[in-house]
Amino acid sequence: MNTDLVIKVGGAAGQGLQTIGVVLAKTFKKSGFNVFTTQFYLSRVRGGHNTYQVRISNEPIRAMTEKVDILIALDEASINEHLNEISDGVVIVDTDVIKIEQMNDSFFHVPMLKIAKDVCGNKIYSNSVAIGAALGLMCFNFEYLERVLTATFRKKGDEIIANNIKAARAGYDHAKNNFPSACKFAVKEPLGKDGRMLIAGNDAVALGALAAGVQFLAAYPMTPSTGVMTYISAKADDFNVVVEQAEDEIAALNMVLGASYAGVRTMTTTSGGGFCLMAEALGLAGITETPAVIFLSQRPGPATGLPTMTEQGDLQFVLTAAQGEFPRCILTPGTPDDCFYLTAKAFNIAEKFQIPVFVMSDQYLADSLFTCEKFDTSKIEIDRHLLSDDELKDKKEYNRYELTPTGISPRAIPGQAGFTVVVDSDEHNETGHLDQTIDNRILMNEKRMKKLKLLEKEMEAPKLYGYKKADITLIGWGSTYGPLLEVVDILTSEGHAVDHLHFTHVYPLPVDAIKDMLADAGKLVCVENNATGQFARLFECETGLRIDENILRSDGKPYTPEHIIRALEQKKVI
Repeated sequence: MNTDLVIKVGGAAGQGLQTIGVVLAKTFKKSGFNVFTTQFYLSRVRGGHNTYQVRISNEPIRAMTEKVDILIALDEASINEHLNEISDGVVIVDTDVIKIEQMNDSFFHVPMLKIAKDVCGNKIYSNSVAIGAALGLMCFNFEYLERVLTATFRKKGDEIIANNIKAARAGYDHAKNNFPSACKFAVKEPLGKDGRMLIAGNDAVALGALAAGVQFLAAYPMTPSTGVMTYISAKADDFNVVVEQAEDEIAALNMVLGASYAGVRTMTTTSGGGFCLMAEALGLAGITETPAVIFLSQRPGPATGLPTMTEQGDLQFVLTAAQGEFPRCILTPGTPDDCFYLTAKAFNIAEKFQIPVFVMSDQYLADSLFTCEKFDTSKIEIDRHLLSDDELKDKKEYNRYELTPTGISPRAIPGQAGFTVVVDSDEHNETGHLDQTIDNRILMNEKRMKKLKLLEKEMEAPKLYGYKKADITLIGWGSTYGPLLEVVDILTSEGHAVDHLHFTHVYPLPVDAIKDMLADAGKLVCVENNATGQFARLFECETGLRIDENILRSDGKPYTPEHIIRALEQKKVI
């Protein structure tokens, strides 16, 4: 029996939505289901209307769908805004607290507060009642939830654990005994059991940095990137990492460049507004050829914009930030696996080419939880591209900006083997000293820009998924990967010849590989979370190929497969 269910929790900030959602996600994962979660939350500590959504299936899940099977309504707004998402589903609601003007068969009254008080003597356990009720509608094996609650509340002591389990059991029994059709959403446990991870994109980026040997991180907290900094700081002692919360983003990137100049593997984390402050330091990295990894998790701008929502609106900014021209690299993960392996790769690229490397994510990928196989650290190679003491001792002199055929100069650490390492933010010569002559400027500018052509050869070709020689090719980058894959599966099952070309190596683009892959392509449709088709413009400019249609979204919400298919129909692509 194929299972594909969505549980949505709705309520105000401060009502514990995330706890309910995460406990449900961990419970389903522990039983062997594939799990994917998303959250919608406002920029406030209390109040407003937030949601947490959990999708489970025994097939791979790549996106969140728009249909809801079980809605746990913790406030009236949840019913007003999401009742239309229920077709043959159930709304779990405490009608003693939330008055329903027109009751129908969709509503299932669960007296959460009363049950919590009766069973545990305290209404704070009402959320555990709600969790139990949802699982009761599924006749789900309660033992998995019991294990998750025990682990979740372990630090709070045995009494808290026992009360949460009792409350959940009471909610579970209430649903099984009182819902008109028992086990409405009965599921069969998958054969494969627990063994995978349930991980968010931000945590995967942090793990990738640790696996790559990051030694120093400086950042100023900014949603939705902060999770990377907090994760690494929690592991700092175990991995010998120094984490500095800088006074602002200007200081953060400058600290990173100073540590990198001293020979340390470094990174910073930020979002669009914080990166604005880093633009001058980015130029410093460019002209001094100082490696740095910049994790930029996008959210809708301009200015503060929608600080807790998602967008892919910073690509053109990152491509051109800072005055003048210098090489940079942009990697855009689409899955937790990408987050891990591409972040690790970013450090090697930064140090090999002595350039800033961006790992660009967004709120959707940063905050969502995915089930995936454990990462394989044996695939991570750490290549520092530093001169050894023995290599330096063979040199009569050392010039930091030595002219080479590739444009990459041998890199030494200050104080190493008795040589002086000179850098300058003015235009400089091979020795690192200021030199404003025209001939020198031409030599140094050409030296730096040579790296781009060499870097292009290391950029991986996009992944092609779906129908061979399709009539329609959907093009995406970053976090649109999952929704677009599901769109291909749906449309293929309906008889359409469609495939998906997905980019994780966005700049410089591997132009020759792209042209080969699209030699016999039909209509090209680019799908992006922004208003102006930023990647489509880059794609057309770099490859000379034309995008036939753009599908764009910039309302702060991520794509669903249904949304993309509606847009394709409206544009008469299908």
